[in-house]
Amino acid sequence: MSGLSYLEKLLDGVEVEWKPLGKVLERTKGTKITAGQMKELHKDGAPIKIFAGGKTIVFVNFDDIPEKNINREPSIIVKSRGIIEFEYYDKPFSHKNEMWAYHSNNYAIHIKYIYYFMRVNESYFQKIASKMQMPQIATPDTDKFKVPIPCPDNPERSLAIQSEIVRILDAFTALTNELTNELKLRKQQYNYYREQLLSFDDGSTKFAYLEKLLDGAEVEWKVLGDVAKKIYSGGTPDTKKTEYWEGGTFPWMSSGEVNLKTVKETEKYITEAGLNNSSAKLVPKNSVVMALAGQGKTRGKVARTRIALTTNQSLAALTFDEKKINSDYIFYFLETQYESLRQISSGNSGRGGLNLQMISAYKVPVPCPNNPEKSLAIQSEIVRILDKFDTLTNSISEGLPREIELRKKQYEHYRNLLFSFPKPVADN
Repeated sequence: MSGLSYLEKLLDGVEVEWKPLGKVLERTKGTKITAGQMKELHKDGAPIKIFAGGKTIVFVNFDDIPEKNINREPSIIVKSRGIIEFEYYDKPFSHKNEMWAYHSNNYAIHIKYIYYFMRVNESYFQKIASKMQMPQIATPDTDKFKVPIPCPDNPERSLAIQSEIVRILDAFTALTNELTNELKLRKQQYNYYREQLLSFDDGSTKFAYLEKLLDGAEVEWKVLGDVAKKIYSGGTPDTKKTEYWEGGTFPWMSSGEVNLKTVKETEKYITEAGLNNSSAKLVPKNSVVMALAGQGKTRGKVARTRIALTTNQSLAALTFDEKKINSDYIFYFLETQYESLRQISSGNSGRGGLNLQMISAYKVPVPCPNNPEKSLAIQSEIVRILDKFDTLTNSISEGLPREIELRKKQYEHYRNLLFSFPKPVADN
């Protein structure tokens, strides 16, 4: 389907009139409520949704706010401060009084049609907002904004055209949502199989496939200090010395990059001088890197390297003898140990931190330790299965994430084409 030719066919030569939004829809005010009151009034499952700034929402009962402040019509909510965006909502709601909303009292205006058009133009309003110290827009910015009304002198035909555009865009939205929900289910499935395939505890009922894979083989819990060839931390060259950074060829990994999970490149590089004049050390590819410290939830996270690199001092590198240990197997196991690793590193200060001694003493399961060849085969089979799930749920070049991204781009492409109405000469 060519969006532009389909729009031309849909319009079939009819007039398109551009009208100010404030003349097309009814604007409603919000409710006077503070953040503290919202928190106090919130009740899970309550019928009225109150929108505040950003992604902040609460749910309240009908008698918690004045009846006059409750909107019951399908509406476009204008998020006017910070992140400027529009949201469609068709259940009872209200919002803080610095925001506003629009609904239609005209049967010939499809509110969702206007919503989709406003979404197309979000960047326009974000540009206006960026001129303020705190990004924000005012009611005249939206009231005076012109929207295209096809066939304005024939309400029935106008509504039919609007409804067809909404139908197409709703279908794209539904497909994207379906894929997103599928991705959530696949991630849950991945987490389940990862946990089961790495549950070697004595006395526990093992996953049937794991039981078959082990085939009665012994599983020995060994400390990482005995399993790894080396465990060491990195360092940061003096950031004031440009000769340590400019033109660098050695990838340098920061703590936050552990969230990549599979590291194929880094944002920063250091020079040979930077490497030689700091505690940074080379880490071979196919190693495991663990965050010793970091803001928020970083500490205890692990990543696997696909390139040789260096790291900062808040990361520990674990290298392995590839003839005995599949480093990806250790990576996947340590992923399941995130909470446990954080617990042993909690400390008394609240911030806490892991150190090399803690990591060296941490135990990991090694199947069939007296038969390296069989042990490696078991480890590699577990990695093969988990890699498949990982690709399906996380890869942006394959799997569901890529499919979702393609569908979003397709949706935006057709949405833009379906709203490519001819503008009056004065507006061009």
